Amino acid sequence: MRCRIKICGVTRPEDAVMAAEAGADAIGLVFHPPSRRCVSEAQAARIVVALPPLVSAVGLFLDADAAQVRRVRSAVPLDLLQFHGNESAAFCEQFGDRYIKAVGMAGGDAWAVAREHPAAAGLLLDGHPPGAAGGSGEAFDWHQSLPAEPRIIVAGGLRVDNVAEAVEAIRPWGVDCSSGVESAPGIKDRRSIAAFIEEVYRVERHPGD
Repeated sequence: MRCRIKICGVTRPEDAVMAAEAGADAIGLVFHPPSRRCVSEAQAARIVVALPPLVSAVGLFLDADAAQVRRVRSAVPLDLLQFHGNESAAFCEQFGDRYIKAVGMAGGDAWAVAREHPAAAGLLLDGHPPGAAGGSGEAFDWHQSLPAEPRIIVAGGLRVDNVAEAVEAIRPWGVDCSSGVESAPGIKDRRSIAAFIEEVYRVERHPGD
């Protein structure tokens, strides 16, 4: 099984294209105003239009009200929604879209969230406390006991020099990186993205190296 790769916190069309050309399967767009990587609906629409085919666009929300989510969905052609706060399963499911539910592993319980969100397309395990925004660059303990299921996406503190360890330890469906491939908040670095993706490919080709 190939580990999928998402580059999150994209703020510019050229960075989205760059990530896709390097091999990313998805890009993430942040719709949480306090974040330094937050984009407007107009920005997000320009980014998504620039994407080549077969690359997914994921919209990230944190305890947004339903009206905001619907407004973004009507303006931006997103493929998946991603919820990072304390959203219930009923809230996440009301939009009729496939969604990813984030789990803040600094005091969070991946097992409980997995049970509470059986319809989630993915569970994104991040290093932040439950309900926080993520993007802090903090990793969690990749060697702890985690739910044995295929929906896991690993995030939080991933960089070129440690993503191989995370993939080896968890064997997740995907990995998600934001600050670890940036030259500044929201500005992606071409060489870092290429090296990050190559590390994921390398550990899959040569596990244990």
